[in-house]
Amino acid sequence: MLRTLFSRKNITKLSIIPPKAAEGRAGIALVLIVRNEERHIAEWARFHLAAGADFFVVYDNGCTDDTIPILRQLIPEEQLSVIPWDQKLRDGVTGREIHNQVLAYAHAIRNFGPRFRWMACIDADEFLVPVQDRSLGEALEPLKRCPNVSLPWHNFGRCGHQEPPEGGVIPNYTQRAAHPASGARGVTNFKVIIDPVRVTAVKVHSYETDGQTATWNDAGKMFNLSARNSEAFYSSERLQLNHYYTRSEQELAAKIARGSNQTVNAARHAQRVRRNVANIEAETVEDRSALKFLERIGGL
Repeated sequence: MLRTLFSRKNITKLSIIPPKAAEGRAGIALVLIVRNEERHIAEWARFHLAAGADFFVVYDNGCTDDTIPILRQLIPEEQLSVIPWDQKLRDGVTGREIHNQVLAYAHAIRNFGPRFRWMACIDADEFLVPVQDRSLGEALEPLKRCPNVSLPWHNFGRCGHQEPPEGGVIPNYTQRAAHPASGARGVTNFKVIIDPVRVTAVKVHSYETDGQTATWNDAGKMFNLSARNSEAFYSSERLQLNHYYTRSEQELAAKIARGSNQTVNAARHAQRVRRNVANIEAETVEDRSALKFLERIGGL
């Protein structure tokens, strides 16, 4: 108790009471927190609409560009909710910063979760790719007994681009880190597709469901949360999470200049990002999974 009281670390985990399921709940909702993503947000939205996402909960973290108007133009009104979310909040007793993404995800689960069988909280540089099927719903159908499914990052680097190329992210970035599994060379984390009515604790990259720390890979195999860093956990049998970590060098420099979404030392943040990029690009393989999906459905 005293250790928590005097800790200076940010609050990155929130416990929640799971929402009650609405009658007839179905489909998948995507939760996104954005700030000035106008260059790529149209491609992100079109891709996930084509992949069968049923609803989009967008948290506007102080956009000053056309990110939100683009989303409103592309996504039907009945499938979109935009929520102002430009804030930094701290615990009133300890002064610890509360992670703004975690707050958004907890809010989305409680307020939108009852309507949907699945929910995924991802970023604008992350694409949920059905590996064999024609939609996210088809890919998730064999996993319906799972309360959550952890997907490892498949990290894509600059792919030799100094400036943003014409034609979008998916066709221009096809080289990724060769080792998605944790513990190997590269930068690995996870995003999780959840059954929102079973979530009892929220972090950015992990959840507790039914009060337990178990998680499932996309082959439907259960592991303790701590074991998903093992080679045995790795699977991209049905779904792959493509994480376009840097895009071009110009955009990488802008990412570093923009800083972290938490209050951290700028120089250390820049060093960490550059180190991550070097690890991602140290050993790469070609990955055309997103292009193959688009070819399978006839494009966007």
